Amino acid sequence: MFRSQSYCFRCIITIYFFFFLHLLPNTFASPTRSLCRHDQRDALLELKKEFPSHTKDDALATTLSWNKSVDCCSWWGVTCDDILGQVISLKLQSYTSVNTSLKSSSGLFKLQHLRHLDLSNCNLHGEIPSSIGNLSRLTYLDLSFNQFIGEIPVSIGNLNQLRYLSLWSNDLRGNIPTSMANFTKLSDLNLKGNQFTGGDIILANLTSLSELDLSYNHLKSSLSVDLSGLHNLERFIGDENSFFGPFPSSLLMISSLRMISLDQNQLEGPLVFGNISSSSKLLSLDVSYNKFCGLIPTSISKLQSLYAVDLSHNNFIGQVPSSISSLVNLSSLDLSYNNLEGEIPSLLWRSSMLWSLELSHNMFSSFDKQVEVVDGASLRELRLGSNSLQRPFPQWICKLKDLWALDLSNNQFTGSIPQCLKNSISLSELRLRNNSLSGFIPDSFINLTDLRSLDVSHNNLVGKLPRSLIHCKLMRLLNVDGNKISDTFPFWLGSLEILKILVLRSNAFHGPVYDPTTYLGFPSLRIINIANNNFVGSLPQNYFANWTEMSIVWSNEDSPESNYMGDDSHMYEDSIDLVYKGVETDFTRIFQAFKAIDFSGNRFSGHIPGSIGNLSELRFLNFSGNAFRGNIPASLENIAKLEALDLSCNNLSGEIPQGLGNLSFLSYINVSHNDLEGLVPQSTQFQSQHCSSFVGNSRLYGLEKICNTIHVDVPVPASQPLEESFSDPEEPVLNWIAAAIAYGPGVICGLVLGHIFTSYKHEWFIAR
Repeated sequence: MFRSQSYCFRCIITIYFFFFLHLLPNTFASPTRSLCRHDQRDALLELKKEFPSHTKDDALATTLSWNKSVDCCSWWGVTCDDILGQVISLKLQSYTSVNTSLKSSSGLFKLQHLRHLDLSNCNLHGEIPSSIGNLSRLTYLDLSFNQFIGEIPVSIGNLNQLRYLSLWSNDLRGNIPTSMANFTKLSDLNLKGNQFTGGDIILANLTSLSELDLSYNHLKSSLSVDLSGLHNLERFIGDENSFFGPFPSSLLMISSLRMISLDQNQLEGPLVFGNISSSSKLLSLDVSYNKFCGLIPTSISKLQSLYAVDLSHNNFIGQVPSSISSLVNLSSLDLSYNNLEGEIPSLLWRSSMLWSLELSHNMFSSFDKQVEVVDGASLRELRLGSNSLQRPFPQWICKLKDLWALDLSNNQFTGSIPQCLKNSISLSELRLRNNSLSGFIPDSFINLTDLRSLDVSHNNLVGKLPRSLIHCKLMRLLNVDGNKISDTFPFWLGSLEILKILVLRSNAFHGPVYDPTTYLGFPSLRIINIANNNFVGSLPQNYFANWTEMSIVWSNEDSPESNYMGDDSHMYEDSIDLVYKGVETDFTRIFQAFKAIDFSGNRFSGHIPGSIGNLSELRFLNFSGNAFRGNIPASLENIAKLEALDLSCNNLSGEIPQGLGNLSFLSYINVSHNDLEGLVPQSTQFQSQHCSSFVGNSRLYGLEKICNTIHVDVPVPASQPLEESFSDPEEPVLNWIAAAIAYGPGVICGLVLGHIFTSYKHEWFIAR
C-alpha cells in the first residue's frame, strides 16, 4: 500500500515537472516579464552617451527612446535573446548627425553576445579600436559609410564566426590584415571605397566567400595566387585599384562564378584564360582600362554563359576572333580603344541577343563583305567611331529598326546621309561628325521624336537645316559646325524647349539673328556657337533677357558627374570644338556648369546688349571680329564666374569698366583693336595678360607692368598711353599686326581660350 502511494506520488511529480517544462519557454517570453539583464541595459546606456541624439523630431534619433522605464529589449534597434535576455542584435544605422567615435572602453564592447551589429552611416570617425575583437560571436558586422581612418586592427581576426563584413566607403588605409584569413565562414566581404594600399590579401582560406568587393582602393599586388579553391564565389570585384601582373585565370575554374570586374588596374601581358570549368556560369567579364596586349583569346567561346564582355581600353591587336559568334547569350560587347584591325565581322550583329556593340577607337578598315542584318536583330547601340572605315554610308544600318544610338564619327564615310534612317524611330543619338559626307541633311526627322543629339559637324553638307527637326522635342544638342550650309538663322529652334547646345559655326549662315516677330529666345541654352558665318545686324538691348539657363546655378544634387546635360541617360560624351591657344581642339563630355557664347567672326553692328549681364553663370564670352560700337557694357561686371572674355577687333570706344577687374575667375582677356581709352584696370586679372590683348587702342594707359617699351634713350612716363611700339617679348606686335592684315580679323580674332583651359578644363570636361 505504502509503495503504491509512493509510486503514484512520484508519477504526479513527474507529470507536473514536464508540464512546467512545457510552460517554461512561454513564461520567459511573456511580455509582462523583463528579459533585459541589468549588465546589458547598463552597457547600452553607456553607449547612449557615446551616441548622442539631439533632435527630438528626428525619427531616426534612436537612443532618445532608451530609458530605464522601458525594458531594454524593447528599445529601438535592440534585439535580445528570447530566453537569456542578452543583446544579440544592435542596429543604429543612419540615426545621428553628430560625429562620434568608438573608444576601446565603449559600452558596445561589453555586449559580448552580439551576433548582428549595424553601425553604418553613423558619422563615426577615428580608428576602429582593437576591442572590436572582443565581439567574437558576431556573424554580421556593418561599419560602412562612416569616416574611419587608420588601419584595420589585427584583432579583427578574432571574429571568426563572421558571415558578413562591410567596411565600404570609409578612409581606412594601409594593409588588409592577414588575420582575416581566419574568416573561414565569411560569405560576403565588402572593403570597397577605402584607401587600402597593400598587404598579403589572404583569400585562399576564405572558402565560404560568395561575394568579394575590393574596388576603389589603391591595392598594389599580384592576383597570381591560385583562387580556384573559392568554390562558392559568385562575384569577384576588384576594379579601380593598382593590381598588376597577369589575369587571374584560376578564377575561371570556379563553376559558381558569375562576375569578374577588374577594370582600371595595371594588369598586363596577354589575356590567358587557362583551364575553364566545363560548367562555367560566368555572366560578366570586365577587364577594361588595363594593359593587356596580344590577341583576344579564341577560348573565350568556352564561356558560353557570357552576356556582357568589356575588353576596352587595352592594347589588343589583330582581328576579332570568329569564335565570339558562338556566345549565343552575348548582349553587350565593348572592344573600343584597342588596336584591332581588318574587317568588322557581320556575325557580331547577327545575334538576336546582342543589343550593344562598341568598336570605336580601333583601326578597322572595312565591313565583312557578306554583311547583312538578320530578322529579329535587336542591336540598339552601334558605336564604330574613330576607325578607318572607308565606304559610302552603310545602308544596311537602316534595317536595325530598334537602334537608338549610332556613332560613325571620325571615319572616312562618303556619300549622302540616307533617307531610310527615318525608319529608325527609336533613334536618340546620331553622331556622324568628321567624315566626308556630302549632299543635304535629309528632311526626314518627323518620325524621330526621340532624337536627343545630332552631330553632323565637319563634313561637306550643303543646303538648309531641315525644318522637320522641329519635331525633335527632346533635342539637347545640334551641331552642324564646319559644313557648307547656307541658311538664315533658325529662329524656329527656339521652340525646342530643352535644346542646350547649338553649334552653327563655320558655315554660310546669313542675315540677322533677331526678328521681333519670330524671336523666342533660348531659355535652355548653355552653349551657343555661331562664329564664322555671315550674320549681320544689331542686337536689341534685351536680346539675352530670356536666356535663363545661363543664369541658373547647378546644385550639388545636379553634379556634373551624375547629371550630364541634365539627363543621366546620356552615357556617352558629346563634344564641341573651340580654339585653344590658336589651335582647334575637341573638348568632350560637356558638363552642366560649362556655359558659353561665341558670336565671333560675323558682321554684327550696333551696341553690345546690356542684357548680357543677366547671364550670371556664363563662363566664356566671345564677340570678337564684328563691328560692335559704343561702350563695353558695365553689366559685364555682374558675370562673377566669367573666365574668358574676347571683345577684340570691333569698334568699341570709351573706357574699360573698372569693375571688370573684380571678376576673380577672369583669366583670359582680349580687347585689342578697338578705340578704347583711359586707365586699364590695375587688378591682377588685367595686369597678368599679354600685351597683345590691348594693342590697337592708342589711348589706353596704365600698362607699364604688361608691355615692355622698346624706345631707346627716351624715358616713358607712367601715364604714357599704349602705342604700337610697345611689345610683349613673347608676342612681337608687328608680326601679330602683319598676320592680321594678311589673314583678316575673322581668322585672327577667334576665341583664344589660352591658359585658362590648362587650369580649368579638367573641371568642366572629362574625356573618356
